[in-house]
Amino acid sequence: MTTTSQLTLGRAFSGFSVDDLAKAKEFYRTMLGLRVTEQGAGLARLQLEGGHEVLLYQKPNHVPATFTVLNFYVDDIDEAVEVLVHRGVRFEYYDQPKTDAKGINREGNIAWFTDPAGNILSVVKPSRAV
Repeated sequence: MTTTSQLTLGRAFSGFSVDDLAKAKEFYRTMLGLRVTEQGAGLARLQLEGGHEVLLYQKPNHVPATFTVLNFYVDDIDEAVEVLVHRGVRFEYYDQPKTDAKGINREGNIAWFTDPAGNILSVVKPSRAV
């Protein structure tokens, strides 16, 4: 049995599924500039800033989440969106919460986009230092 104190001392990671691991790895490497490492058949790890990792796993009956699975903090939301659009990322447009012509929700300083598997990601400028 694990005690609460042991859980707070352990490293943790998150993960989510994709329908095509090869396409996902290419997207995260090329479009987002992340380091992606192989983890065996049907698995890959995204290496994030600060030593954090996210596990990607291929799932044949994958259904994209209806919520944001991964958020990336940025210093300048407009610049981040421009760079990603230049790389070929397409941003989502919403009426609620309202996004502008660039796909940015100005009230929350956040812009959403999807990976090839339809998982929702975002770039967000925090309202305070993180």
